[in-house]
Amino acid sequence: MATDNLHRIIESLLFANDDPLSLEKLKELLEGAGKKEIRQAITDLQKFYDDTGSAIRVAELAGGYQLLTREEYAPILQKLYRGRSASRLTQRALETLAIIAYKQPITKQEMEAIRGVNVDGVVKTLLERNLIKIEGRQKAPGNPLLYATTKRFLQYFGLNSLESLPKLKEIDELLKDDDKFLESLDQIALKELAPEALGIKNVDAPENLAIDFNEPPGEDAEEKEPDDATE
Repeated sequence: MATDNLHRIIESLLFANDDPLSLEKLKELLEGAGKKEIRQAITDLQKFYDDTGSAIRVAELAGGYQLLTREEYAPILQKLYRGRSASRLTQRALETLAIIAYKQPITKQEMEAIRGVNVDGVVKTLLERNLIKIEGRQKAPGNPLLYATTKRFLQYFGLNSLESLPKLKEIDELLKDDDKFLESLDQIALKELAPEALGIKNVDAPENLAIDFNEPPGEDAEEKEPDDATE
């Protein structure tokens, strides 16, 4: 395949697809082009956007590439979508999702042991939103279901992989003086969520990345899930 316009062909593929396209998928579509060529073409495409001051950028999300608008245009885009029906994850859903993200695969019983409340309604909501999935069954009495995050989870929070998650110690350090944040975590004992206790080691987070438990991505409006049984 000719390489002089490869970046434009890739641009058309990314533009036409709603979800990130992996390097493997691009290689499959672009017969004759190698992974090294494709990576270089994507780099050239991003350089073109940067040099021309484009409102578009190439983002690495969920193990693939996707065309997105730049962050500075979010306020005007929010006006465009203001009248459209959307749903936002609640506080309880975000807290439970954070536990799953750091502890996966995890059972509902383990989630409830950490949160101290029933999570049936929240888990149902997260499954319906395709943010978590059933990963299998734990080899334990009753064979409880195991839950893990999905690629949609990575897209939702703008992550390329789970390795991009910030360390919980970093979050605690950044927000330890934020009374409002600490009050919002009254159902979670942070000491039980220490990275070591969760089996998380050597996870380096980007400096500009943090999980905001109080304000999820702005594309969604408030969503209500069934009340937790003990809340």
